[in-house]
Amino acid sequence: MGSKVGRILVNTGDGKGKTTAALGTAFRAAGHGQNVAIVQFLKGKWTYGELAAIQRFPNIFLARMGSGFTWEKEGLEEDRALANAAWEMCRRIAQEDDHDLLVMDELNYAIDYGFIEVDDVVRFLKEKPERLAIIITGRRAREEIMDCADTVTEMRVVKHAFKEGTRAQKGIEY
Repeated sequence: MGSKVGRILVNTGDGKGKTTAALGTAFRAAGHGQNVAIVQFLKGKWTYGELAAIQRFPNIFLARMGSGFTWEKEGLEEDRALANAAWEMCRRIAQEDDHDLLVMDELNYAIDYGFIEVDDVVRFLKEKPERLAIIITGRRAREEIMDCADTVTEMRVVKHAFKEGTRAQKGIEY
């Protein structure tokens, strides 16, 4: 059965579901007994249903590094520092080579804001442990990152309940 080559997946686009799809894959991998690390670059500390589910999997490590709602703040220095800490954590996780899947949630935003250099991410993807699968999420994925990926999925909005004034629903949106 030779050695497994970990794929690189990118979930991008303006539609909903990028993180949810990545977490679904994380649950799938964990269900197969694989070790999963999820590093969230910008998500804040609010509670959503996936957190309760993650706690049921001892083989999923979650680091929620961001302060949330970066686009609503004046200064971004705290966000830059947190994004760089998340990036260093991802590099350490890859270097330790104890995980089968690494989800870098909202990394594309950290790149878009200029917190993380796209060339550093490309180098990381090219030098990662061969068996490590990677999922990168967030809007506005850079072409250089998509070029490194085996699979790129673009979520797009066709219709969204929020535009009709419907509030987020527990179990569906969070």
